[in-house]
Amino acid sequence: MANGFADRLYRGEANLNIVGRRKMWFAIAGALVVLALGSFLIRGFHLGIEFSGGTQFTLPASVGSVEAAHDAVVKAVQTAGVGEDADVTTAQKLSSGDNASYNVRTGSFSPEESAAVKAALVQDLGVPATDISDDRVSAAWGGQVTKQALLGLAIFLIVVMAYLIVRFEWRMAVAAVSSLLLDLVLTAGVYSLVGFEVTPSTVIGFLTILGFSLYDVVVVFDKVQENTKGITAGSTRTYAEATNLAVNQTLMRSINTGLVALLPVGGLLFIGAGLLGAGTLKDLGLVLFVGMGLGVVSSIVFAAPMLAALKDTDPRIKSHNARVLARRSSGRSGDVARGDRARPATEAGTDEVPAYAGSTPASTTPASTTPRPGARPVVKRSTNNRGGAAGNRPSGGQKRR
Repeated sequence: MANGFADRLYRGEANLNIVGRRKMWFAIAGALVVLALGSFLIRGFHLGIEFSGGTQFTLPASVGSVEAAHDAVVKAVQTAGVGEDADVTTAQKLSSGDNASYNVRTGSFSPEESAAVKAALVQDLGVPATDISDDRVSAAWGGQVTKQALLGLAIFLIVVMAYLIVRFEWRMAVAAVSSLLLDLVLTAGVYSLVGFEVTPSTVIGFLTILGFSLYDVVVVFDKVQENTKGITAGSTRTYAEATNLAVNQTLMRSINTGLVALLPVGGLLFIGAGLLGAGTLKDLGLVLFVGMGLGVVSSIVFAAPMLAALKDTDPRIKSHNARVLARRSSGRSGDVARGDRARPATEAGTDEVPAYAGSTPASTTPASTTPRPGARPVVKRSTNNRGGAAGNRPSGGQKRR
């Protein structure tokens, strides 16, 4: 059974009713957006030093582990009397080998306070003062990064809208951009809930997932356009049914593309940041992993249903859908959306045998009915009493010797 379903899924014949359940998908998307917005308001974001400002101390790897470096800075801050334990935010390993070092970030200190903390670190760890550095970072730099990122996002969305309107139509552009914004909001919600630090790498990751999400949406919409070309001239499928067929036909491609993209990103996140302890990779790895995964899902269960909902407001599509449903309910449709034979239809109060389209029962076929194409002609046999059916000859004929 599983093999059969996988085979039909690969051929695009799984007939999963995705677009038909669009109300459910919209409800789920709305609930997730509310949860993400609630996390923004309640938990907020854990801003890195580039956005909030502060001081970072770089210690040599000879101090031991990341935890040892963190505890050393906490002790030095207490010794210098310039802050509390909460002023020490994060600690991470910057490199490996002989050049390995630890970066510990704290709150914003004045130059005199930073010098006092550095002196306490030198005395406590017993390392040369040249091996420990302290750098102050202004929050203004993070503000500039945020401003440039928002400007880049706005330009990207405008260019995407223009391209999709020229390539497809404005309804497809609206559905695609809605899917992109949903992807961004949910990814940011995961970032807020998990509590990862927001760094410039995070901003780069957010801009990267936009292109990936757009690629998958365009693939689905291109198949939708192919299936719905001239759809109003026929009466076998509604627009939503043709869109659902396109989603099924591209479903396996979307899954394969998503898996191929997520495997290296997963390695970056779980192996690089998790096992090897490369803290600088987790910010970029998380946003890429979550954003790409949501991009694949949203292109299937949100973008396509949103397109069908928008198209159903078009008067031409609305009248076409009504015509298809009316023909289907009256039983006069020669074939349904999946290409099945028409259902048997009988008139009320009759005892006639139901007739399928393209076939006529032999018991009710009149003698004068025109033969079906491809049927052998029926030769009327002679009842002459001389000779058999194969030996009849015109009267008066002589038998050849």
